[in-house]
Amino acid sequence: MWRVCARRPITPIWISSLAQRDKLPDTFRDSISTEAEKLGFDVCRIVSATGDAMAEQGLRDFIAAEHHGQMQWLEDRMEERAAPQNLWPEAQSVIMLGVNYGPDSDPLAGLQETDKGVISVYAQRRDYHDLIKKKLKALARWLVSQTDAEVKVFVDTAPVMEKPLAMRAGLGWQGKHTNLVSRDFGSWLFLGSVFTDLPLPPNEAESDHCGACTACLDICPTAAFPAPYKIDARRCISYLTIEHHGMVDRELRPLMGNRIYGCDDCLAACPWNKFAQNAKDAKLALQADYDRPDLIFLSRLDDAGFRDFFRGTPIKRTGRDRFIRNVLTALGNMDAPAAAHMEAVRARLSDASEIVRASAVWALARMQPETISDLRTGLADDASAVVHDELSALDTAEISA
Repeated sequence: MWRVCARRPITPIWISSLAQRDKLPDTFRDSISTEAEKLGFDVCRIVSATGDAMAEQGLRDFIAAEHHGQMQWLEDRMEERAAPQNLWPEAQSVIMLGVNYGPDSDPLAGLQETDKGVISVYAQRRDYHDLIKKKLKALARWLVSQTDAEVKVFVDTAPVMEKPLAMRAGLGWQGKHTNLVSRDFGSWLFLGSVFTDLPLPPNEAESDHCGACTACLDICPTAAFPAPYKIDARRCISYLTIEHHGMVDRELRPLMGNRIYGCDDCLAACPWNKFAQNAKDAKLALQADYDRPDLIFLSRLDDAGFRDFFRGTPIKRTGRDRFIRNVLTALGNMDAPAAAHMEAVRARLSDASEIVRASAVWALARMQPETISDLRTGLADDASAVVHDELSALDTAEISA
């Protein structure tokens, strides 16, 4: 969250006194959109800061079903998240903004190269939190200069239900995979918002255009959608590779393939992507180092190497140990691992992190089932209950699923 508190000592263009705040010209909404476009936003719409009963109930149902998994922060700040005015009672309007990050190639192509890691499109570039927040702050400063308004800006990490707000504002609609879909940009929009105490005229909401299509539901490797428009994060690969701490459920590991950070399957499958556009902002250009990186190289990263290699990207937020867990899972899922891949996994059996050692146990047993006895002997003195839990599971059918 970022807030403009200080008043600028300038004469506002649109408002000469606070008494005129409720008499903004109808064209002011267009002025906001024009300024947003100058700052690099691809779409800008406005919605009332009042709550939405359907979105609120959907959130409560999601939490009640425990579909949020380990994301306790969703439950802890549920009331604030339920409605913009719960977060900031003075808010009257929300300016919802989107930045297109459409890829220039098929995001799913790398799934066939099982010796490489697949990183979600959004994470193969500079951290969008930083980029979008700079743009939001610039728009907020402009709004203050024009109106003397109070403003707050949010991007992703605050308790704001951005996708329902974006749908009500007209940026797109929440598809059956619960993600936002745009008729102009397909699946690929970063979202941010500017809350203000100005009573701005809202845009019309977008309607649902999914029809009978179930492409996003059908492609999900882990069946993370219990029903259309509902997701169980505990089965979602994006959640499992980014948010989930500890070991991933054994039944899900083989389904993760070589996805090591996030998952684009349901996004990429959407037919509305035929209208998608490549990202225009040069700062959002895909970085070659993160396009199908070599799994052996990644497995060798220590903490300093991990932070250096992923500097400036959202991947760094996950931390080295969880990321190497994902890499080892991908190595264990390889179609035809070579000796070098097995050696890379074996090297992690002595890692300082118990989650890495335990992941190496699972991966090596998948690659070389004949080593199970040696694994038990070699790690008999390991002090970690997590490692011993993996060792005890090596006789089960789960290991060769």
